[in-house]
Amino acid sequence: MAKNDPYAALRFREFSIFLVIRFALVFAWTMQFVVIEWEVYSLTKDPFSLGLIGLMEVIPAVSMALFAGHIVDQKEKRGLLILCILGFSVVSLGLFLVTWPRIVAGLSQDILLYIIYFLVFLGGIVRAFIGPTVFSLLSLLVPKKLYPNAATWSSSVWQMGAVVGPAVAGFSIHWMGVHWSMCLVFGFSLFALLLLFAIPKKPILNPNIGEPIIKSLKEGVKFVWNTKIILGAITLDMFAVLFGGAVALLPIFAQDILHVGAEGFGVLRAAPAVGALLIMFTSAYFPLNKNAGMKLLAAIFGFGICIIVFGLSSWFWISVIALFLSGVTDGISMIIRQTILQLRTPDSMRGRVASVNSMFVGSSNELGAFESGLTAKLMGTVTAVVFGGCMTILTVVGTGVLFPTFRKLDLQKDVDEFE
Repeated sequence: MAKNDPYAALRFREFSIFLVIRFALVFAWTMQFVVIEWEVYSLTKDPFSLGLIGLMEVIPAVSMALFAGHIVDQKEKRGLLILCILGFSVVSLGLFLVTWPRIVAGLSQDILLYIIYFLVFLGGIVRAFIGPTVFSLLSLLVPKKLYPNAATWSSSVWQMGAVVGPAVAGFSIHWMGVHWSMCLVFGFSLFALLLLFAIPKKPILNPNIGEPIIKSLKEGVKFVWNTKIILGAITLDMFAVLFGGAVALLPIFAQDILHVGAEGFGVLRAAPAVGALLIMFTSAYFPLNKNAGMKLLAAIFGFGICIIVFGLSSWFWISVIALFLSGVTDGISMIIRQTILQLRTPDSMRGRVASVNSMFVGSSNELGAFESGLTAKLMGTVTAVVFGGCMTILTVVGTGVLFPTFRKLDLQKDVDEFE
């Protein structure tokens, strides 16, 4: 197999099936989140209500993350992912039913919002398990020397779903309405579930099956704390996502600032993912392993600049370009971080490390949404976005100054060990 073969991981059938499943799940999840954002803001016209969507998902996702990581390391991964998709399907079906016009007409606005928030909360529980399960399953589908290539393709497919999901959500809200948009989400979750049965069960690589949960959790947290490269990467990305959560406020920009409606909202929501997808396909040919630390710092710094430009823009296409470039920089960050995690995490700890990562980074998307909604309520929408971009830049500068060893991180040596 060629050393620099950009399609190396795709030559494994099970991994290719895994990518289709990953796309379907990300498409469904991101589309669902966008549809619910639109519905909630249409009902309330309150930016804080958008922040509450993120809060309702992040509470269970964070509080159950370490427990989920322990379970993932103890259980067979494909079977666990089947349960996760079933849980997501239940949530999607519930949102489909609660947006049915006949049901909506018979409920007060407050009751309707409570039901939506409750279903989002249930989705947060599912999310606590699905992230570590997917991360762990990936490592069982390709040889270790292909982890960086597999991580790149997995992240690319994630971004592809994040491109198509929001874009389809914006157009489907315009063409079909919220209710039938949720039906499409439910259909994709069922498709992912059926396709998963094409992947056989996988061995459990953890030698400590039956280990007491407290001891297991301590070992996972201790490993991340002692592995400073992993700790630094996920902490840096957490603050960038936390303060750069302008995407959560896009319904406000689309409806009240740029005045572009549901179709424009779909374009704005998809723009960051298009940029990230472009850089991820490019990185399959031009890996980012060399001088990874400096590249990660530069990418997140650029991300902060893009968020500031977006917040200050009152022209639609400048806003789209700023979001597109924020996706490019965020894509670089995601690839480097996922490569660090895949290369530096032992097989027996993948679930727990992925859970810690989800607490830091994955859940910061929802915390960022809450932070953006709260600051928009207090400061105003534009000021809140600019403030978030400035805080992202300060975080990068502080990390670069305080942790000089992080600037010297080079992953090419790790990759060469497996060649």
